[in-house]
Amino acid sequence: MLAGYDLNEILFLVGSLAAAGAVTGILAGVFGVGGGALIVPVLYELFRVLNVPEEIRMPLSVGTSLAIIIPTSIRSFRAHRERGAVDMDVLKAWAIPTVIGVLVGSAIARYAPPYVFKFVFVGIASVSSARLLFNLKWNLGDDVPKGASLRVFGFINAMLSALMGIGGGQLSTMFLTFYGRTIHQAVATSAGVGVLVSIPGAIGYVLAGLDKPMLPPLSLGFVSLIGIAAFAPVSVLTAPIGVRIAHALSKRHLELAFGTFLLLVSLRFIASILGY
Repeated sequence: MLAGYDLNEILFLVGSLAAAGAVTGILAGVFGVGGGALIVPVLYELFRVLNVPEEIRMPLSVGTSLAIIIPTSIRSFRAHRERGAVDMDVLKAWAIPTVIGVLVGSAIARYAPPYVFKFVFVGIASVSSARLLFNLKWNLGDDVPKGASLRVFGFINAMLSALMGIGGGQLSTMFLTFYGRTIHQAVATSAGVGVLVSIPGAIGYVLAGLDKPMLPPLSLGFVSLIGIAAFAPVSVLTAPIGVRIAHALSKRHLELAFGTFLLLVSLRFIASILGY
C-alpha cells in the first residue's frame, strides 16, 4: 500500500494522522461527537494519496471512522457521565433503535455510490451549522417526546450517522436542544449516542466490505487497520481535554464553536462533490 513512498513521505502521513487524532479527541469531548466529521475527510484525502480506488474510498473512510471513534466515544461518554450531565433515560430509549438503524445504514453503504455519503454529510452538517451560528430558536417543546417518536428519531439518527461515519452527536445534540435541553446536557448525552452508533457501525462496515475487490492491505472489509492505529491512541488521550473545555465555555460560545466546526466540514465536502 505504501509502495513508491520514501521514508519522509510516510513519516509525514503518520504525523498528519496523529495530529488529526489529537484534534479528533478534543472535538469528541467538546462537542459530544466521536470526531467522525473530521476523520472522514482526512482519511478520504489519505486514501486518495495512496491511490485507493474512488468507488471504495468513501465507504472505507466512513467505516474506518466509525471504528476509530469507538474508544473516543467511550472515553468522552464516561467523562461527561462523571459530571452528571448525561440523560440516561434518553439513551436507554434509543439503544435498540440505534443499533437497528446503524445496521440498516451499513447495509445501504454496501451498494450506495460515493456521492450519497457526501450529500448526506453536507445536508445534515449545514442545517445544524446554520441553526447554531444564527442562534435560530427551533423550540419544539419543553421536554423530549416519549414512546415511539423518540425511538423513531433514534433509528433515523443512527442510520444517517452510519452513512456519514459519525457517532450521531450532530443530530442528537440538535434534537435535544429542540426540546429544551441545554447545550451542555445535549452534548453530554450525545457522547453516549456515539458509543451506541460506533460499535455496531464498525462491525456493519466490516461485513459490508468483506468481499469487495481492490481494498488496500490491512483492511477488514471497509475498515482500515492502518487508519485505526494512527488515530485511535492519540484521540483517546486528548478526549478529556475537550470535556474540560466544553464545561468551561458558556452556552453561546459552545454553540458558536460547534456551528463553525460543522460549517467547515460542509464546505470541505461541497468542494469534494465539485471535484476539488
